[in-house]
Amino acid sequence: MTRTLLCAAALAALTLPAAAQDPATGVAEIIVTATRLPAVALDTPGARVIDEDDIQRRGAVFAADVLADVPGLSVYRSGPGGVTSVRMRGAGQDKSLILVDGVPLNDASQPAGGFDFAGLDLGDVRRIEVLSGPQSSLWGSDAIGGVIAFTTREPDGLAAELEAGAYNTRRGRISAGVADADRAVGVYASRFETDGVSAADGGLETDPSENTTVGLNARKALSAAFSLDARLRWSDSFAQLDGFGPVDDPNEAAATENLSGHVRLSADRVAGLDHQLTLAASRIDRDSRGAFPAVYGGDRRIVRWQAMRSDRDAPLDYTFGLEREEVEADLNGNLGDQTLNAAFGVARWAASERLALTLGLRHDDISGVGAETTGRASAAFELGGGWVLSGAYGTGFKAPSVAQALCDFCFVLPGTMIAALRPESARGGEIALAHASPDGRWTGRATLYRLEVEDQIDGFFDPGTFEFYYVNIDRTRTNGLELEGRADLGRGLDLTLAYAFTDAVDEATGVPILRVPEHAGSATLAWAGERLSGALTVRAESEMPDAAGTRDGFVVANLTAGYALTSRVDLTLRAENLGDAGYQQLHGFGEPGRSAWAGVRLRW
Repeated sequence: MTRTLLCAAALAALTLPAAAQDPATGVAEIIVTATRLPAVALDTPGARVIDEDDIQRRGAVFAADVLADVPGLSVYRSGPGGVTSVRMRGAGQDKSLILVDGVPLNDASQPAGGFDFAGLDLGDVRRIEVLSGPQSSLWGSDAIGGVIAFTTREPDGLAAELEAGAYNTRRGRISAGVADADRAVGVYASRFETDGVSAADGGLETDPSENTTVGLNARKALSAAFSLDARLRWSDSFAQLDGFGPVDDPNEAAATENLSGHVRLSADRVAGLDHQLTLAASRIDRDSRGAFPAVYGGDRRIVRWQAMRSDRDAPLDYTFGLEREEVEADLNGNLGDQTLNAAFGVARWAASERLALTLGLRHDDISGVGAETTGRASAAFELGGGWVLSGAYGTGFKAPSVAQALCDFCFVLPGTMIAALRPESARGGEIALAHASPDGRWTGRATLYRLEVEDQIDGFFDPGTFEFYYVNIDRTRTNGLELEGRADLGRGLDLTLAYAFTDAVDEATGVPILRVPEHAGSATLAWAGERLSGALTVRAESEMPDAAGTRDGFVVANLTAGYALTSRVDLTLRAENLGDAGYQQLHGFGEPGRSAWAGVRLRW
């Protein structure tokens, strides 16, 4: 049944999105900005945009609720509230760079430097951009698999939302602010609490979780050319977990606190260029409780200057800049740091009315590691009739994390020689065929890609001596197909389809990469009437290899609905796992059965 649904989604998606419109029609294009130089999503291989309407239509609470439907992304968690990871195109969860308002959030104290999506609340997020494939030429280390960039909103007015339902779940959000062309100031806060279900599949105890998120923003036009903006975001999460088995364990828990923000000075048309000077920082603190208690913390500070020339009427657009990043980590009392200095540039040349070429280069110099130069070249050719053929080839790298460089958790006998760690490296190419109907009602894209990662860093354990340390050992390869489509069916109906075939193999062992399903797909039918709106989403995944066995495939259906009681009051309904399927995202970890939540949304 799962395979049948996935094949049907794949065939249907061939006829339909990535989501931009033909400029000649006058229909608004979808622009992606995480590319450093703004670009049309339809012409940019591997680029996807999830806007505020998509987030609200899906009733998404946390980032993982919508990222699972992006083709090529594998999302899994160790039970509700547990560690939530994302693999892009088969690459490890630590090989994707996560940005919020341009600030990297990857955990500097995590062994491999990955990111936990469990507490990333979407209430203040207005846009998500996904760039699949090696993007180190744009963002440096950690962007081997790609980049996921979140942009928060500027509240304008007063809004509130309350929701309650299954598993004694309570959720509230409130935002207030003013925003116009010259200034903005706002505040956002959310709170989520649930008794949850057992994180261990079939466990007898419940594992509660909670999250609090607060955001502040301000913007001021200093003159006709200069403006200043600042943002601050804080979140605090707690989850009771079941680990090592997984089995019921009332003492296993994790608390995580994230703080990130930036101050940015913008100058328009100074010496013919638009400039941005950004000071940014992020901090994460983790407290793991249970059989192996530990306290970790990571700091990241960034200074970035970027200049840009972007003119659609000119044949050449370009941007360039300098960046300095300082990382510090406290690994349960073991201190380490890393410094990175970089220069980058991106240029796009309209070689003709139909052909556009883009080239990006970046040079990074990392303390204790050395220098790395990466690049990415892409092309987009308009075939006519709304068809666009595009392709890209890029390289990437990932420097050893602070934990790996310090050999955290290592045990080595005297006299044992350990080779110095080399940066992981990647190369990847893709080709895509996209189509947009002249009226913008139908859009679709099919993408074929290959991603190779060499010198992957992994832990090595010698059972004879009980030694453990990090080495460059693995080489992986992923071949894949991604299909996506969107259609305006009329009468307020909208259909979105996505499918991914992912063949990911560890070439060192010849076996499939763990935690990457071969087939995954989703279909969302949304409707919007005068008062009633909603969306039905069906998502399916094939079986997935895992460390403790094979996780079975599954099909799960979710429903969201809203009813406009007045111009300022909406009633909401959110229901998950409509078929009451017994399924797992991660082998051995349970997921909720059929469940529903009702709420109210207010605007002033």
